[in-house]
Amino acid sequence: MQHPSSGFAARAGRWSARHRKTAILGWLAFVVAAIVIGGAVGQNTLTSSQAGVGESGHAARAAAAALPQSAKENVVVHSSRLTADTPVFDRVTADVVRRLHALPGLRDVRRGPISRDRHTTLVSFTIPGDETRAKTRVEAPLAAVAAAAKAHPGFRIEEAGDASLQHGIERSFERNLGKAETTSLPLTLAILLLAFGALVAAGLPLLLAFTGVAATLGLVGPLSQVLPVDQTIGNVVLLIGLAVGVDYSLFYLKRVREERAAGRSNAAAIEAAAATSGHAVLVSGLTVMIAMAGMYLAGSPTFTSLATGTILVVAVSVLGSLSVLPATLSALGDRVEKGRVPLVGRLTRERDLWASIVDAVLRRPALSATAAVAVLLALAFPALGMKLSLPDSGSLSRSIPAVRATDHLRAAFPAQNAPAYVVLQAHDVTAPAVTRAERRFQAAIARHRDLFPGPVTTEVSADRSLARLSIPSAGDGADATSERGLATLRRTSAATLGQSGATVRVDGFAARTADFNASLEHSTPIVFAFVLSAAFLLLLVTFRSLVIPIKAILLNLLSVGAAYGVLVAVLQDRDGFVVAWLPLFLFVVLFGLSMDYHVFVLSRVREAYDRGMSTEDAVAHGIESTAGVITSAALVMVGVFALFGTLDSVPLKQMGVGLAVAVALDATIVRGVLLPACMKLLGDRSWWLPRRVSAAPFGWRRPAGSSRR
Repeated sequence: MQHPSSGFAARAGRWSARHRKTAILGWLAFVVAAIVIGGAVGQNTLTSSQAGVGESGHAARAAAAALPQSAKENVVVHSSRLTADTPVFDRVTADVVRRLHALPGLRDVRRGPISRDRHTTLVSFTIPGDETRAKTRVEAPLAAVAAAAKAHPGFRIEEAGDASLQHGIERSFERNLGKAETTSLPLTLAILLLAFGALVAAGLPLLLAFTGVAATLGLVGPLSQVLPVDQTIGNVVLLIGLAVGVDYSLFYLKRVREERAAGRSNAAAIEAAAATSGHAVLVSGLTVMIAMAGMYLAGSPTFTSLATGTILVVAVSVLGSLSVLPATLSALGDRVEKGRVPLVGRLTRERDLWASIVDAVLRRPALSATAAVAVLLALAFPALGMKLSLPDSGSLSRSIPAVRATDHLRAAFPAQNAPAYVVLQAHDVTAPAVTRAERRFQAAIARHRDLFPGPVTTEVSADRSLARLSIPSAGDGADATSERGLATLRRTSAATLGQSGATVRVDGFAARTADFNASLEHSTPIVFAFVLSAAFLLLLVTFRSLVIPIKAILLNLLSVGAAYGVLVAVLQDRDGFVVAWLPLFLFVVLFGLSMDYHVFVLSRVREAYDRGMSTEDAVAHGIESTAGVITSAALVMVGVFALFGTLDSVPLKQMGVGLAVAVALDATIVRGVLLPACMKLLGDRSWWLPRRVSAAPFGWRRPAGSSRR
């Protein structure tokens, strides 16, 4: 790497400012093309079988490939006043059956069982096709059921099943995405108006961030045809893209304003910003992307898709900040200050506030560091009781009709809980040895009626190479009863079916949760090691210091741990668990994002240090000079993340709370207290690098004339 003034970011900024028309039109063409291509291709989301890992994942994929795919749906017909054997109730049920029979493509439309209290009955049917097709084909029966409910207002008529549930979840995610977009826009604009006091300057980062998010969502479409993506990908891209897109533009634009205030011309100010803030944006973006890449090592399709989406949106944000932003600032010139908003002042007192805080910290660095670490460790303590689980229908929002229907279905028919599955694979699963083993298995299972209350049913593939045994199970899939059932099922199937020579695997919600947690337990140390090592090397190369990356890593780990603790303390009791994939996702995202502030602050500290300031003075200057922009950036991030904490989706809500807490802690306790205290205690040792390493041709080279050795 070269000195920032001759590095890639500086050259990109100079080129963009000199060829502003080409840069602006090129960015617009890129965004429009991505949106058009993405809309034409569509988005291919992960099915439940594709998302599985471990034994249950293998079982689900084998069954999906060998057995005819279909989705079973149930219509719940309930009357609080009438019983199912009355003529009126019978006519209503018959009307539901008639409406479903009239729809093309449905199979096995029939009346189902009557509940024990005789106030509820079921009408069942199947939708042929795999999970993806079923989600689209379920719209017609949902409409027919809604029409029946409207025609019989004295009855509760509603549809439950995997297809209707997935359809409802996708619509819920779309509503959440729309809500997040419409609420984050005015909030972010208000914060930027406070930061800049001018409408044009405030709108520019927001415009760049939203065009970057739109382009990324378009690019996800064709990529998802190769690697299907998780259904949360749109929300995650918006969440991360809006945060980093605004932040990177904010860093850049603030530096341009600072240089203009110092008397430089617009062109010189842009060039200086490109060489400094642009360089910091490039390093920050690379750090975030490297951290996100750690999710590829988690061995889960869910993490793979989240890694792809987040890396892509950060890359697009960096590209926009280094290319179209300098061009736009060059084209606008002084007009960037247009649209002054009356009675809206800029955050001008913030520098004085942080100056007083930093001065106090630097006077008593040991006490300040001890107090800050104690606070963060206290916040992190509840994380020791973290309970992980995958979300099921019980954790979904009751605003989704299919979720409410599932609640009513399980209340009236307890045996309708999601079953466990045992998948057998052999040359011939109907061979005598296998069938004898299956009888022994069913006899053994029958002795555990408290765990498996219903009869076992079997499906056999056309080529007789696979059989899937469906076992009705007690518990909700994530409680102690389900855990005992899973252990019993795996032990019993191995002792009976496993002796037949067939390959035996257990699937079902409890099995998928257990396998996902086991996969995380195995992969988490690998991901942590990769992210920490990569961040260490990148910061070592950037700042030519062995101490800086070690300190940054330790401080970031403290803020991540505190975020885990707050997440557990605030939401785990309410939701019952922490979403299983969230801690690892939060780690890589938070570790990457928190590096933004460290890189930005330390870049200014290093500039001042290389100009001859002492480490203590350089720290005070670096933090005070970046106070306004980092506070504004943190407010944007915390505001956007906190909005996601208000959504009705458990994964998005927990994600928003965790990210908001970590960024708030990082921008205050870590950046305002721990960072200056540690650097004061370390003094010039902060910049120590062994001579053999310092001779290598990389890193931050000091400006000509610097007195530092």
